[in-house]
Amino acid sequence: MDENLKDLLDDFSFEGGASSDALAELAELSLSNDYLSVFSELNGGEGFVGEVYLILWKAEELIPFNKEYEAEKYAPGIFLFGSNGGGEGFGFDTRSKPYKVVEIPFIGMDLQHATPVADNFTHLLERMRDSDGSLL
Repeated sequence: MDENLKDLLDDFSFEGGASSDALAELAELSLSNDYLSVFSELNGGEGFVGEVYLILWKAEELIPFNKEYEAEKYAPGIFLFGSNGGGEGFGFDTRSKPYKVVEIPFIGMDLQHATPVADNFTHLLERMRDSDGSLL
């Protein structure tokens, strides 16, 4: 993980890096390198980035949580990776490359409510750092 990402996640509470099996499974999903690099050192976590609270799911939780939320059924093409802890999820829009980051409500999840909030994972963290508490 590069220094910029470390700085952006400075106030985060994390566990150690993800297992090699979990990393291999994530690599098959073609997620962005900046996002995947976090898991080499830090496996999920939560905390504030600027004024925005962020929960990043552990590598081992990503696929099960996407199934539990039925993301593919209600928002085809959105791969959830975390939340704001207040009813909104964050996910990658895998329908076009590069994957943009969207914010989407867990209740009433639907593609029409998937709001683009960042061009990539690093950009999401930068927007959070610079925001007044809202990304919309």
